[in-house]
Amino acid sequence: MEKIELADHGVEIAMRLAGIASRPALLLLHGWPHSHALYEPVIDALAERFFVLAPDLPAIGESRGAPGSAEKTVLADVLLAAAERAGARDIVVAGIDVGGMIAFAAARDHGRRIRGAVVTNTVVPGLDPWEKLLADPRIWHFAFHAIPELPETMVQGRQRPYFDYFSDLLAGHASAVTDAYRERFAAAYARPEALKAGFDWYRALAADAKHNARPKAIETPLLYLRGDADGRSPDDYLPGLRRAGVRELTAAVLADCGELAPLEAPRAFIDALMRFAPSPHA
Repeated sequence: MEKIELADHGVEIAMRLAGIASRPALLLLHGWPHSHALYEPVIDALAERFFVLAPDLPAIGESRGAPGSAEKTVLADVLLAAAERAGARDIVVAGIDVGGMIAFAAARDHGRRIRGAVVTNTVVPGLDPWEKLLADPRIWHFAFHAIPELPETMVQGRQRPYFDYFSDLLAGHASAVTDAYRERFAAAYARPEALKAGFDWYRALAADAKHNARPKAIETPLLYLRGDADGRSPDDYLPGLRRAGVRELTAAVLADCGELAPLEAPRAFIDALMRFAPSPHA
């Protein structure tokens, strides 16, 4: 893992780097409760065409320090700065879960620094169907994680069984999330600072929603990618993205796949990214 120090942000970002730095870059962002390890099955294949950067989000895993805000536009700025410091150029940002929220923020607020964004298996705060999903009992954890201090009290020391619940719930094929990956995900949040950082992503969602609800012309090409295991379709999410100002929007479905696409359907995930962000080194 490469360590990128950003003194002005008060963080050190750990990144797995692969491929040739002169190639267009692909910045892969994990969500909750994962780490960069989520992308290990796809990094080498993607590195044949791209300069691949897979960071642990601030304070998670081998990364240290957290910016002053967990708002996704702030996290996008920090992670882009780390990627740029590592030599990335012509960046496509691809994220899953919270990482997808950050990818949208990169397109919305930092579009001049990237050439594309991929939002995978997540709702974007403030955009339809945001309010509908918040009312869904299956999304109960958004409210629980936003409570100050209580989630840390309940989960610290119990990360593995708590995270296993979500792996089993959100994966279309829970067996794809092997015991080794589950152990690594739990270990990435073992430090109290890491666990707090993960819950702070949820505590910032109300501010994210307010920020995103203000329409803005978004020129960055965006791909909305979704596994079909939960019965939801990209069609449920595209109108909200268009109303938010996304002008160049495409969508794709990963068949027989849940939220953890790099583990469940690595080849299909790779193919979707390569179709969206073709490289001159193909």
